[in-house]
Amino acid sequence: MAERASIGRTTAESTPAFTPPPRPPSGAPHVVLVVLDDLGFGQLGSFGSDLATPTIDRVAAEGLRYNRFHVTALCSPTRACLLTGRNHHAVGMGFLSDLPTGFPGYNGRIPASAAALPRILRDAGYSTFAVGKWHLAPRWEQSASGPFARWPLGLGFERYYGFLAGDTNQWTPALVRDNGFIEPPRSPAQGYHLTEDLVDQAIRLIQDQHQATPAKPFFLYLATGATHAPHHAPREFIDRYRGHFDDGWDAWRASTFERQQALGIVPPGTTLTARPPWVDAWGDLSEDQRRLFARLMESFAGFLSHTDEQLGRLVSFLETLGVLDDTLLLVCSDNGTSAEGGPYGSINEHRFTHDVLDDPAETLARLDDLGGFRAYNHYPWGWAWAGNTPLRLWKRYTWLGGVRTPLVARWPGRLADAGTVRPQFCHAVDVLPTVLDAIGLEVPPVVDGVTQQPLNGASLLPTFADPDAPSPRDTQYFEMIGSRAIYHDGWKATTDHVGDQLAVERERLEGSRDFDTDRWCLFHLDDDFSEAHDRADEEPELTGQLVERWWIEAGRNQVLPLDDSLIKRVRALEPAPYGPRRRAVLRPGGGPVSEDSIPSLLGGFVLEARLDVPAAGSEGVVCALGDWNNGWACYLLAGRPVVAFSLLGTPWRLAAPEPLAAGARTLTVEYRRGSTPGGPLGIRVVDSVVADGLVPLDLPFRWQIGGAGLLLGRDRGFPVSDDYEPPFPCTAGLRFVLLEAPAAPPRDADAEVAAALRHE
Repeated sequence: MAERASIGRTTAESTPAFTPPPRPPSGAPHVVLVVLDDLGFGQLGSFGSDLATPTIDRVAAEGLRYNRFHVTALCSPTRACLLTGRNHHAVGMGFLSDLPTGFPGYNGRIPASAAALPRILRDAGYSTFAVGKWHLAPRWEQSASGPFARWPLGLGFERYYGFLAGDTNQWTPALVRDNGFIEPPRSPAQGYHLTEDLVDQAIRLIQDQHQATPAKPFFLYLATGATHAPHHAPREFIDRYRGHFDDGWDAWRASTFERQQALGIVPPGTTLTARPPWVDAWGDLSEDQRRLFARLMESFAGFLSHTDEQLGRLVSFLETLGVLDDTLLLVCSDNGTSAEGGPYGSINEHRFTHDVLDDPAETLARLDDLGGFRAYNHYPWGWAWAGNTPLRLWKRYTWLGGVRTPLVARWPGRLADAGTVRPQFCHAVDVLPTVLDAIGLEVPPVVDGVTQQPLNGASLLPTFADPDAPSPRDTQYFEMIGSRAIYHDGWKATTDHVGDQLAVERERLEGSRDFDTDRWCLFHLDDDFSEAHDRADEEPELTGQLVERWWIEAGRNQVLPLDDSLIKRVRALEPAPYGPRRRAVLRPGGGPVSEDSIPSLLGGFVLEARLDVPAAGSEGVVCALGDWNNGWACYLLAGRPVVAFSLLGTPWRLAAPEPLAAGARTLTVEYRRGSTPGGPLGIRVVDSVVADGLVPLDLPFRWQIGGAGLLLGRDRGFPVSDDYEPPFPCTAGLRFVLLEAPAAPPRDADAEVAAALRHE
């Protein structure tokens, strides 16, 4: 407690007192937590892969690998667990933060009663930095107006550089610095790539901090967009794998399993689970399909190796700075591999969110685009299955393929038997208590006057020094989109529930779609590492006990009510805080306008732009949202008004035949969705129709997952149409753009989705 100053008439008669700054315990380490994205159990070299990951493999060789580390099967929920030490539903993050619903376990808001790790460390005297993917702010809080309480700085980080959404274009990301949107420092043509930029920024933040206060420890949370789709990487990294995957996913999974056995990453007697019937055998594919699917995997592999190389730059910097061996370095993934490319892979991952299946012939025709500027690609689910060797299923399911991922820990001098494997059952909620234990800190009972809810995690620190230390927990529940499981005392019960997910999964995946008829399978993980041998019929009483325990944990952690839908989950979506926006008047000169802050175009719209056209003519973007992967734009081309769409990658445009005359002009674009897909679109100047056409497809209900928003008077990144190259500023005087979406009843086919989006 600080001493009180003694105050006299003058300083000679007074004694000053100073409040000491908070300081962590002596010897407290720096902490670096690296969170990779959609990385499977078998995709790192140190976990049996033949993909080049030398940096992470070095960290593993000098540290420990945990082969029974578990997560939640989805990104936002796992990140909430990592940063709070609480179960995901217990802190409102039972699903993606983009889709907050009206139930406590799914409202997308980490509560004040669960102060996050950066807040605890900042208050204890650490510098705290977040770099990369955030995905912990609810949908309606990701605009330029915030609120910012659940942005990184609101949860305890002092500096932030990254992107807020679940993914973003690696070449042209939607970037945020601290609490404001910014432009990338370079263009794709100038060699920009997001992962390189993130590591540049992480290095800069640490360097600046260290040069100012070298005795002060730091916490860096580095969450790459890799290896989440789009699988973008410099061409030379992708080409290194040319031909590497030509033998296919069956052969790759078998050879990976052999390496895992040799490395000891799986225990003796582990069973390699069989290929499920909905994943095609490689030998049954056509020659064209094999060529395409191999190239899609080459793009992923190049993306992973490129990411590892960037992490190598960070490790080398810490080494040069002389702090690497004083740093607790943790590397993990948020969930297992992603099957969001479907059975054929995808040239455009936006199609996944709209439940659209790719045509392999289209993707094959664009083979040379994969991994580059013109694609937003994702590999087929056969590679997702192989990447989780030797486990079942993938992201979004609570089978081990969705919830067991690599964990690597390095802390020289504090670990016994460096380079070995630790078998303790652990979970993402154990990371926060492990870090605090390593530093010598307790969880504060009260933060900002709010009593803190108990941790669900426990420290892994005893396992650092003792390979035979007990697991930090004996019970852990799992739930994701209706898929459910529970671990207790070496046993794991898992449902066969597949729920109402994507159409292709509903058609192909085997399993229950009714909670009342779910079958619970039972596995003794102590001697069945891969969840291969169902013992539910042999142990019905034990199975029933575990099911009952799951319901108890569900009630305790705000899991209920269960919802097994993916896209249709929006039935209970939280409404926009100020109601659905039907009309917006927007002016140039500001930053991008969040897609959630403007009227939806889904059921129809009227766009009106007021322009002052100079006598010499005009050109440029009036307004634009998205890019050639999915987006729309209104612009002047040699003075002629043009409207262009990229409908999940399918281009369509309508152009007026004549340029705008000089003077004050009102340009109007009107679209009405028809009774069949698409609808009529017309362009008017003043009151005269100058062009009309029929849009062939429905407009997407979402244009960008991690895009920058609507831009006025210019564009950025990649264009919507090859007619122009950003920024293509508007040379006419743009006074304002009025965007209006009249209330229009949606067609029955998507009424549920559209109504729940609160825009129709």
